[in-house]
Amino acid sequence: MDIFTKCYEYTLADDFKKAGIYPYFHALQSRQDKEVIMEGGRKIMLGSNNYLGLTTRPEIIEAGIKAFEQYGSGCSGSRFLNGTLEMHLELEKELAEFLRKDGIVTFSTGFQSNLGIISALVGHGDYVICDQENHASIYDGCRLSYGRMLTYPHADMQGLEMQLAKIPDKAGKLIVTDGVFSMGGDIANLPEICRLAKKYGARVMVDDAHGLGVLGEGGRGTASYFGLEDEVDIYMGTFSKSLASLGGYMAASKEVVNYVMHSSRPYIFCAAIPPANCAVALQALRIIKKEPELVQRLSDLSAYARAGFRKKEIPIIESKTPIIPVYTYEVENTLRKAKELFEGGVYVNPVLPPATQPGNCLLRTSYMASLTTDLIDEALDIMEKVLKA
Repeated sequence: MDIFTKCYEYTLADDFKKAGIYPYFHALQSRQDKEVIMEGGRKIMLGSNNYLGLTTRPEIIEAGIKAFEQYGSGCSGSRFLNGTLEMHLELEKELAEFLRKDGIVTFSTGFQSNLGIISALVGHGDYVICDQENHASIYDGCRLSYGRMLTYPHADMQGLEMQLAKIPDKAGKLIVTDGVFSMGGDIANLPEICRLAKKYGARVMVDDAHGLGVLGEGGRGTASYFGLEDEVDIYMGTFSKSLASLGGYMAASKEVVNYVMHSSRPYIFCAAIPPANCAVALQALRIIKKEPELVQRLSDLSAYARAGFRKKEIPIIESKTPIIPVYTYEVENTLRKAKELFEGGVYVNPVLPPATQPGNCLLRTSYMASLTTDLIDEALDIMEKVLKA
C-alpha cells in the first residue's frame, strides 16, 4: 500500500472548511498583544500564552534588535560545537539563580526540552510515570526513551501509587507531571506526588511551561507555589510563554545537567537558540525579577475574569491560573461558537478530542497581565451573547 494513502483519505480538515467552521491558522497582522488585528478585524486576545504581556515591551524589542546586530541572525550550529554564545551562558546562570537550582541546560524549543530530558534520563529497565493529561511533548519524550511508560488517570493519586507499587524496587523511576495543565488550567497535586516519590524511591520532574511567571514566589513556578523547591528534582520550562521568546530549559542539579548536556541527542544535534531569542528571554527574566507585581496583576485579572464568568452563569473549569476553559461539550457546537466569537471580536482556542474527552469539548481562554478590566468586560459580554444564543 502507498504510504501516502492515509494522506489522500484524510478529509476532516476539508470537511470543517466546507462547513465554514475550520478554526485553525488564523493569520495575525499585528503584534501579539492584548488586542490584535487578525484577518482584517480587531480581536480581543483571549487565546495567547503571553501571560505577562511582555512581547511588546520596548525593552524586550530593543534587546532582540541589539543581539541581532551584535551576533547576527543565528548560531549555525549546536551548543555542543560552535553554537554557544556568551549570552547563552549568561541566561543559564541567571535562570539557575532565579529558580534556585544548581544548573540549567537550554534547548531550542520547549517541545524539544521534554524530548531531550526524558530520552536522556530514562533508559533500559527504567520507568517513567505520567499523568494522562500531560503535554504531548512528554508523551513523545517517553516514546523516544528506552524505558517503559506508565500512566495514571488525571490527578488520581491513588492511580499513581498503584503504578509505583508494581515497579521493581531496583528499577529507576521518574514521575513526570505538568505543573499547570495546559488545557484545564488546574494545578498538579505536587505535595502528594512528592510524598509518593519519596515513599517509592522515585524522582520528580515538573513541566512548568505554564507555571513559570504564573505561580509561586515572584513567578518561580509550581514547586515554589507549594514550597517544594527542594523536593522537585527537575523543572522543565519554556521561553515561549511568560518569557516572550522561543526556547526551553531544564533546571536540576549540576550532575544531572552535565549528564543531559553530554547524552541528550535532541540537545547535541540541534542548532542553538538564535541570539535574538536568547536576548529576549534574558531581558524578560530580568523584568520578572524587577517587577514581581506583574505576576500578581496576572492573578488578579484572572480572578476577575473567573468572577465574570460565574456572574454570567457561563460554565467553566475552576482553577487558580490564567487558563479558564469554558465548556462547550460537542465538537460542532465548539467550532461554531469559536467562529461566532471570532466574528464578534474575541479570539479563543477550541479544544477538541483527543485533548479532551468526547462530549467535554472546551473553549480555552487565557489571560495576560497587560489586559484591562474593560477589555475583559467587553469580551465577557460578547461571550455571553454567543454562548447563550
